[in-house]
Amino acid sequence: MLPLSAVNLDAGMIDFPRPKTGIARRCALWPETVQAIREAIVARPKSKKKEDAGLVFITKYGQSWSKLNNAGPLTQEMRKLLKKLGINGHRNFYTLRHTFRTVADEAKDQPAADYIMGHEVAHMSSVYRETISDARLRAVAECVHVWLFPRSKAALADATAV
Repeated sequence: MLPLSAVNLDAGMIDFPRPKTGIARRCALWPETVQAIREAIVARPKSKKKEDAGLVFITKYGQSWSKLNNAGPLTQEMRKLLKKLGINGHRNFYTLRHTFRTVADEAKDQPAADYIMGHEVAHMSSVYRETISDARLRAVAECVHVWLFPRSKAALADATAV
């Protein structure tokens, strides 16, 4: 469902409300993610439906990846991948969200992690907070990146230090 208009590859940022709730989200992209998205946009097929033409990701059949049910193409491809990798059980995109949030909390910036996730927090500080800087969003993204691709134990310790 990600529209091209929500992606700023030069800045390495995505601004896209969470489709499930409509709550604002902004997240920093890793350099390799920016590169992968650039390549996907160049290689993507022409969409079959006019309303899908503005999406970042299109299936090889020229259709949207998004179907809001368990039979959608993204769900099916995820199942195939997990099966191929021998990963069984309740592992899906929500598992990725849970893992991201768990690791993101190690950055020790709950408001930034909430904003990336599109979580609305009913707290007075959320009412008064006007913005969260891109630097804070990038710090959370970097913490997760270092966890996923550890350069060294020292780098991981530095990324999660207070």
